[in-house]
Amino acid sequence: MPHIPLEDNFDDVINKAQRGLRLADGELARRAGIGVDVLRTLKDGAFDEAAARAVAPVLRLGADQLVALGRKTWYPSPVLPPRGFAMFNTAFEDMTVNSYLVWDPRTRLSAAFDTGATCAPMLDAIAGEKLTVRYLFLTHTHEDHVADAARLVAATGAEIYASEREPFAGGKTFRENQTFHLDSLAIKTLLTSGHSPGQTTYLVAGLAWPLAICGDSMFASSMGGGLVSYEDQYRNNVEKIFTLPRDTVIAPGHGPITTLAQERKHNPFFTR
Repeated sequence: MPHIPLEDNFDDVINKAQRGLRLADGELARRAGIGVDVLRTLKDGAFDEAAARAVAPVLRLGADQLVALGRKTWYPSPVLPPRGFAMFNTAFEDMTVNSYLVWDPRTRLSAAFDTGATCAPMLDAIAGEKLTVRYLFLTHTHEDHVADAARLVAATGAEIYASEREPFAGGKTFRENQTFHLDSLAIKTLLTSGHSPGQTTYLVAGLAWPLAICGDSMFASSMGGGLVSYEDQYRNNVEKIFTLPRDTVIAPGHGPITTLAQERKHNPFFTR
């Protein structure tokens, strides 16, 4: 797997939590017992451990985990990819975005998940592995995740699927808990909305480990911003992702791959 930086720094986590909880700077500083100037310096990216520990409980964040982000002392342990799985990381404006392929190693029947900024590396892998792509599943329809959908479909003939709550032009829709099959693989849809109306996590069974391709629902040591509803995103993560088996591999829309076991210990949003 490529070494991909964490999607969010400590200040990103603080800002996401503050926005989600709708706390003004003055109110957050008052509850944390720090000065507003200290808070704003922290939010601007100047790490101050005492200030981080002060705001963490107010923001419902794990203090030790937030400090580890500030000190840059944690990064998820590498996950060795099994046969039938590939990850792609492409640049989109000032960030990078992930997309994925899974396939049955015997029949070479496959599914793609999002496209990133360009599907060129994915098309190279499809050709190299001699895959037949049946589906293109969208975690959600934000531009960075679907930018090259038309090209991928034109090249492979894949059918596009997205949540019925967030349809994509030219694609089909599914309901939550619908299951698709690729010979030995089963792909189940879970609605993990909040970042977007139809944000979906795909549970893939049949590889060497259980896999959750979760788009922007969550990241290694962070979660997607609640652009629609912070409360819904947090609750869906807790109820639908954090209840999966501990050895589940989390394949996010940005940042490195992680595991549920690691996130239980290191994600500030879920360790308070």
